[in-house]
Amino acid sequence: MSAPREEPARRRGPALDAAVVGGGMVGAAAALALARAGFAVALLEARAPAPWRAEDEVDLRVVGLAPSSIALLDGLGVWTSIRDSRAGPYAQMHVWDAESGAAIHFDAADEGRDLLGCIVENNLVQWRLWQALEGAGVQRLCPAEVARFEARGDRVQIELADGAVLAARLLVAADGAGSPLRAQAGIATSGRDYGQRAVVAHVATERPHGRTAWQRFLPGGPLAFLPLADGRSSIVWSLPDDEAARVLALADEAFRDALGLASDFRLGRIVGTTKRAAFPLRLQLAERYQAERFVLLGDAAHAVHPLAGQGVNLGLRDVAELRDVLAGARAAGRDIAAGHVLRRYARRRRSADTLDARGFDALARIYAWQAPPLVAARALGVRLLDRCLPLKRALAAHAAG
Repeated sequence: MSAPREEPARRRGPALDAAVVGGGMVGAAAALALARAGFAVALLEARAPAPWRAEDEVDLRVVGLAPSSIALLDGLGVWTSIRDSRAGPYAQMHVWDAESGAAIHFDAADEGRDLLGCIVENNLVQWRLWQALEGAGVQRLCPAEVARFEARGDRVQIELADGAVLAARLLVAADGAGSPLRAQAGIATSGRDYGQRAVVAHVATERPHGRTAWQRFLPGGPLAFLPLADGRSSIVWSLPDDEAARVLALADEAFRDALGLASDFRLGRIVGTTKRAAFPLRLQLAERYQAERFVLLGDAAHAVHPLAGQGVNLGLRDVAELRDVLAGARAAGRDIAAGHVLRRYARRRRSADTLDARGFDALARIYAWQAPPLVAARALGVRLLDRCLPLKRALAAHAAG
């Protein structure tokens, strides 16, 4: 599908309400949410996602979708197909400290819920969203790459790498943690490199996962076992860079032994494993989420430690907030990309995202404490939290969105 050339775009004014750049889970959800809300939308993506097929091995990249994310996807008309394809629901979460043994347990039944969330493959979510875009009236421009953009009065003019030009009232950057559009907009980031990598694999265990997400805090970083729909668990093992390289190089049998020991054999022996991969970990927050006729969302705005499994959920909350703010502005007869409108979105989401990101970072720092008095203080805090039902419920409600 070709984009309009520069002169026609100038004659007709903005042809689009929003142009979303980035077709990952968050970008595709944003394009679909805005289209379902009645906006004229185009999605620009360099590479179309590979089709998801049930006969393929489970993707190594998975996400723990919180109830708020499931509700958003359900409202967009894609959750049922995701759930019925391959989703691993979990109703309980057990978190414990390797140093002290102090533990905290969450149960959906305590919150009057059926589930705490679902473990789903990234590429399944992306593919179902991608399939829904055309039926919702979203123009899918793929392959497409933004060369430059410029705000001009009531529109932003977007020049593509192939020379095509389109115009929109708003440009939405969902182009990942390394966001070229964020750099073009002159928006800086702050944060820190954790010096860690997350080693991921899918493993079969001697005992069933029991629809429970398990997480153990080790001196080198947290280890999570996330329940998959096929009875296996997806592991996310955060390790210092050199240790991650060593673990990646282990033979399968040695890896299974090391993983069983690291998990305290909570699910028994590890009896099978897929290939492994690893991803670098860092904390990154955009200094602002908004520029003239331009907003950030998803990883382009924030990247967080995976210990709480909230990265994609934060991005999908960005999507819901942006949709609601733009719909409210339109209903009031305002320019949907006026500065004061976009600042409302940016203020709300940056405040919430920063609170969560700094909270996850603080948790990572606290669990890195090794001095015995600090370990004892941490253990006391965890045990008190596990006994304080109102606070536990507040934490569970926040995680649920």
